[in-house]
Amino acid sequence: MSASVKKPWLSPINQRRLQNFKANKRGYWSLWLFLVLFVLSLFAELIANDKPVMVYYKGEILFPVAIDYPEEKFLGEAGFLAITDYRSDELRDEINANGWMIWPPIRYTYATANSYVPHSAPTEPWWLIPDTACSGYPEGDADPNCNSGNLNWLGTDDGARDVLARVIYGFRISVLFGLSLTVLSAVVGVGAGAVQGYFGGRVDLFMQRFIEIWSSMPVLYILMILAAVLPPGFMILLFILLLFSWTGFVGIVRAEFLRARNFEYIRAARALGVGNATIMWRHMLPNAMVATLTFLPFILSGSITTLTSLDFLGFGMPPGSPSLGELVSQAKNNVQAPWLGFTAFFTLAIMLSLLIFIGEAVRDAFDPRKTFQ
Repeated sequence: MSASVKKPWLSPINQRRLQNFKANKRGYWSLWLFLVLFVLSLFAELIANDKPVMVYYKGEILFPVAIDYPEEKFLGEAGFLAITDYRSDELRDEINANGWMIWPPIRYTYATANSYVPHSAPTEPWWLIPDTACSGYPEGDADPNCNSGNLNWLGTDDGARDVLARVIYGFRISVLFGLSLTVLSAVVGVGAGAVQGYFGGRVDLFMQRFIEIWSSMPVLYILMILAAVLPPGFMILLFILLLFSWTGFVGIVRAEFLRARNFEYIRAARALGVGNATIMWRHMLPNAMVATLTFLPFILSGSITTLTSLDFLGFGMPPGSPSLGELVSQAKNNVQAPWLGFTAFFTLAIMLSLLIFIGEAVRDAFDPRKTFQ
């Protein structure tokens, strides 16, 4: 009763589902932790960047993180670069003499190379280097602010790029790619399964044979061939994986529609002249979506794993992109740098574990046999 008072916009069955979801504490807190990490990654440019978030220079407030200013704005005729290097000593001294800068917590993007590493890359995290307050800088050239954002908290990769910055950007790309692939696959798969289950007969027969043939193709080899022929990119890779990922939704939706197509209220709707599209959308799809929603978190984790695998094999995102799979590949190629392997392992393990826990909670929420105690 109290849940009904607090959430009157929810139907009783949805209130029960919400209670069941909250009752699974592991999945409930995993959802919040995953959302916090994902939201923070959406603002990666404000967390890890080689440009200041805000600059106050000669009475003017500038936002280099959003706008590219030429060096001429700060150094006059002496500045000749189209994009300002705010990490250079000359420019830093000029701005500090005439104003101030607010830096992100991490002063590297995923592509920024640290030119002050104490030895050849990859380099260990700064807290593993003896006497590392500013040991990464040449003698007499230490940055007075190097104890804040200039240090590499998780070390650098073999390109002297900050590992933590690449993890943040790579996490964002992985989740956005997984969400996009899951949503598009659900739309195509649910639509195909609905058409099969509702019409049945020859439509179901021919579509089922096509799906069986399509699913029996060597997906990994085809993905590798297509990825090698087509130019690498987020949208290209999303399209290639969508060609094969939608079939995972067809079976459960088809089964629900086959079960519901002979229900009395469906027959009554047909007798009253209700159109097929209306019956499928309004009366049958809500029942099929229960099984689909339960399936979504597991498809999402599988999509992220697929992207990571392709990046590891070199058939994923373009070279230089922040990628968790590329980090795994670097860990394999640099066994003398164990921090790369540990970072890749724990990042993927935590992310995928959170998604699995969320999926278990969603499954409990839609399980009619479970009741909130």
